[in-house]
Amino acid sequence: MARRRTKKRTHVAPTKAKMAAPVNTGNGSTRDPKSMVIRIGAGEVGSSVSQLASDVRKVMEPGTASRLKERRANRLRDYVTMCGPLGVTQLLLFSRSESGNVNLRVAAAPRGPTLHFRVERYSLSKDVQRAQRHPKGGGKEYITPPLLVMNGFNLATDANAKVPKHLESLITTVFQSLFPPINPQAAPLKSMRRVLLLNREQPDGDEDSFVLNFRHYAITTKTTGISKALRRLNAADKLVHSKNAKKGGLPNLGKLQDIADYMVGGEDGEGYITDGATSGSEAETDAEVEVIDSTAGRVQSRKTREALAASRDLDGDEDVQAGDTGASVEKRAVKLVELGPRMKLRLVKVEEGMCQGQVMWHEHVHKSKQEIRELKERWELRKRDKEARKRQQKENVERKKKEKAKLGKVLDKGAVASDDDEDAMDMDIDDLDGVNYDGFDSEGLAGDAEMEANKQMDDAGEWEDEEAEIARR
Repeated sequence: MARRRTKKRTHVAPTKAKMAAPVNTGNGSTRDPKSMVIRIGAGEVGSSVSQLASDVRKVMEPGTASRLKERRANRLRDYVTMCGPLGVTQLLLFSRSESGNVNLRVAAAPRGPTLHFRVERYSLSKDVQRAQRHPKGGGKEYITPPLLVMNGFNLATDANAKVPKHLESLITTVFQSLFPPINPQAAPLKSMRRVLLLNREQPDGDEDSFVLNFRHYAITTKTTGISKALRRLNAADKLVHSKNAKKGGLPNLGKLQDIADYMVGGEDGEGYITDGATSGSEAETDAEVEVIDSTAGRVQSRKTREALAASRDLDGDEDVQAGDTGASVEKRAVKLVELGPRMKLRLVKVEEGMCQGQVMWHEHVHKSKQEIRELKERWELRKRDKEARKRQQKENVERKKKEKAKLGKVLDKGAVASDDDEDAMDMDIDDLDGVNYDGFDSEGLAGDAEMEANKQMDDAGEWEDEEAEIARR
């Protein structure tokens, strides 16, 4: 009998060596927030809003449901119900009204609050990248959450301002909870790949407005302090030793006699330009920072370290010895490349609950203190009535359970009693086996008349003919 084939390629268990270690993002908390970006109405919102929701999902990665599929029949309560089992902490809901306005609701699950924004203007990621000369493609930038930068959120001086101070603090807390906190001392630089900028516009003539500009950037760095020709050769050396070598990434040195001509810029010093990449112009940078080079260095033996320390002592170079930390520091130019999307958000309303509840602030509706007090009393009364109904429903459920259990016990006792009665009846019938039943007639007078007629037919000999006829039938 042939031996059964075992699938090894897809069913083998991963070893400890092959299991990748989790990426260290320097988060202050082990429980990272999770979010769901949903378009309410599915096909009714349109293709542009659907693409906008997809772009925002990429911004929220990796702590979001990037492959979420909405259906037209899904309602908000369906997503809220699944927030608990899936550990979702925030919901971002995109919708479009009948008048064509695009709305965004940012809700903290499962009890709120909810921020209502109207999307005044937006640009998709593909539109932003189409306008750039060298757009940044989607690579490893999305494996770590972005850095959240908020500007101008706290402008109110007291609680009597048009946008109260406590409301600004609430909005700041809601946006901060979208991403895991960052520990600057422990976070490695490789985990900082993207930036999400939320800039609040200064109110100009409209003090009731709360307008945010939503921008999403990728962080790119380049080594500075060396010539562009040398940097080009270093990149070419790495490209040659890699598996996917490309011809376009190598400098063209076919017309040069010596490598020195390429390094100094030609015979006349005017610069030898083979293509646009080898020109002498430096790229524009946003800032320059000093970082510690994380590349692996050569491990020196103990004798070598002792000899190096002795030579430093003989030379008397105390400053170098004190400042030498064993790690090379290099300058890098930091540049931000916009990834998209862009949005201009205007805050319209703030609610206490999950898309329903008491309105804490409204841009267009202003109430007096008396109206606010009456509204709070009305909400408290409604809340007490709701709790009373829930309590009554719970009591009814418990009462019905007890009645059902009691009825089951009664039915079980009745079944036992009926079995005892049948046993007693059988016992009585057995006791009456010796009784003469000839004098008993269960059919009454009609039975007596039939017996008398049969007796007369038997005496006259008519019963035998009747028996023969019955036998023929």
